Amino acid sequence: MAETPKPSSEHGVGTVAIRWHGNSLELLDQRLLPGEEHWITLEGAVGVAQSIRDMVVRGAPAIGISAAYGVALAARHAGGGDWKAEIKQSIRELAASRPTAVNLFWALQRMEQVFHECHSLDEAVKRLAKEAVTIHQEDLAANFAMADHAVEFMAPDKPISVLTHCNTGALATGGYGTALGVIRRLNEKKLLKEVFADETRPWLQGSRLTAWELTRDGIPVTLNADGAAAAIMARGDVRWVIVGADRITANGDVANKIGTYSLAVLARHHKVGFMVVAPSSTVDMSLASGADIPIEERDGLEVREIRGIRLAPEGVKVFNPVFDVTPASLIDAIVTEKGVVHNPNITGMRALFG
Repeated sequence: MAETPKPSSEHGVGTVAIRWHGNSLELLDQRLLPGEEHWITLEGAVGVAQSIRDMVVRGAPAIGISAAYGVALAARHAGGGDWKAEIKQSIRELAASRPTAVNLFWALQRMEQVFHECHSLDEAVKRLAKEAVTIHQEDLAANFAMADHAVEFMAPDKPISVLTHCNTGALATGGYGTALGVIRRLNEKKLLKEVFADETRPWLQGSRLTAWELTRDGIPVTLNADGAAAAIMARGDVRWVIVGADRITANGDVANKIGTYSLAVLARHHKVGFMVVAPSSTVDMSLASGADIPIEERDGLEVREIRGIRLAPEGVKVFNPVFDVTPASLIDAIVTEKGVVHNPNITGMRALFG
């Protein structure tokens, strides 16, 4: 029986992407959506690390949750000899899977702390599994809290249209969503007119995942090419741009999916609000600014081709960063489960996060 978090009586979780069965982990293969809903069953940390690296699972909170379950699997399948060394090696492999999303390292640090308190393999198996489930449940609860904080901050007096980028919904989290969680809450309160969803090149998370997730849940969505965002804002159709984050630094700079920075510039020009929604596990107060964030770059083939269909000349040089950094000066609000930082700067960030 899967020990996945349950929705509250008021809100649904949305499309489940992570299922824990105690001795195995199932991940919905997000590379194949929306054409195919295929689940991959994993029984060890190596497979979980590979799935994170290959983007079977993506979205900073979902990566952290999956990595936590990967540690739990490492304990369950440890040989019993030098079991501590085996689990430590698994933690290292999981940490190396992707460099930018700080939720991965936050979750692994929590799991490692529990691991160091264990005196036997049997204790480690039980306690690490329990901690992973707790991390999953806490993420879902945080999503509900963030949605409440954001809607209260926006205080719309009538239905509004918003624009979002990449996928920040139930697929990218423990359920419900970060930026899409806010959009779900607006819809629940009948305060949502329409969502404009950037297609989000090169992995097309907006086309394949966000449009699919919102359509599936009956939320009004219009898909647009990334380059159409300025024209949409110029028409006055959008009140807020709402995005997620993979890392937020001490001064309020935000690393998020490539293309987010340009949206912030466009939003400021068109006097549209720009909101970042992410759990506090995404905040990295050890980094002074966005200049300190390691930005992952992936193979140029992801830009030259889509699922094996060539779009560009073979061998052409490609710049393919996965993320960009949006300066705090372009952000109107950072929303976490702990509250809202309005016009973020180092003073506001320290007041909320220490």
